[in-house]
Amino acid sequence: MKFDIITIFPGIFDSYFNESIIKRAQEKGKVKIKTWNLRDFTKNKHKKVDDKPFGGGAGMVLMAEPILRAVQKIKPNKKTKVVVLSAKGKQFNQKMAYDWSKKYKNFVFVTGRYEGIDERVSKILKAEEISIGPYIMTDGDVAVMAIVSALTRLVPNVINWSSLEDESFLRKNISKEVKTGELEYPHYTRPEALKFKNKTYRVPKILLSGNHKKIDEWRAKRRK
Repeated sequence: MKFDIITIFPGIFDSYFNESIIKRAQEKGKVKIKTWNLRDFTKNKHKKVDDKPFGGGAGMVLMAEPILRAVQKIKPNKKTKVVVLSAKGKQFNQKMAYDWSKKYKNFVFVTGRYEGIDERVSKILKAEEISIGPYIMTDGDVAVMAIVSALTRLVPNVINWSSLEDESFLRKNISKEVKTGELEYPHYTRPEALKFKNKTYRVPKILLSGNHKKIDEWRAKRRK
C-alpha cells in the first residue's frame, strides 16, 4: 500500500512514521509513505501557498494551484483514492478503513491547514473530503497520521490477523454512517478564475459581490 501526503510541514510526520508498527511495515515493504512539501509547487519567490478568502472572513485559505501541481507530479491513476482532510468532510470510521483497504492500494492525502482548502481542489481531483471526528483541529496532518495508521494495520501480515478478528469493531455492525457534526462551508481564494486542463473553475459570484448578508445566507445554506 502506498501513501502520498501533500503538506506544508513534511517534517511533522518523521517521528510518528518512523516508530513501532508503521516503521516495521515500511521496512518489510508492506507500505510506502512519501511526503510532498506543498511549497515546492509554488511559482512565487516567497513560496506562498495561501491567500485571503473571497467574501471575507478570518484566516487564510490554501490555494488550489500548488496542490494541483503536486498531485500531477504524483500521477494518481484510476485505482488511487484522493482524500482532502477537511472539518466539513465525512467522518472516518472503521468500516471506511476496511472498505478502502480492500478497494485501493494507493492513496493521496491533501492536508488542510489555516481556514481550509480552496473548494475547487476537491472538485477537480474528484477527491473525497474526510474528517476524523466532530471537532476542528489546527491542521489535517494529525488526521492523516490516524488514517494511515488505521489502513496500515489492515495490510496483510502487518499485525496478527487474529487480533483484528477479535476486535469489537469487526464483530459489531459498523455500517452505520456517523455524521461529523461540523458546521463548515466551502472556501475559495485567488485566483478568481482557475484554469486547469483547458477548463475554467470560477469562484461563486456571490462571494465577489461584497454583499455580506447574501454571502452569509449562501454560506449558511452550504454548511455541513
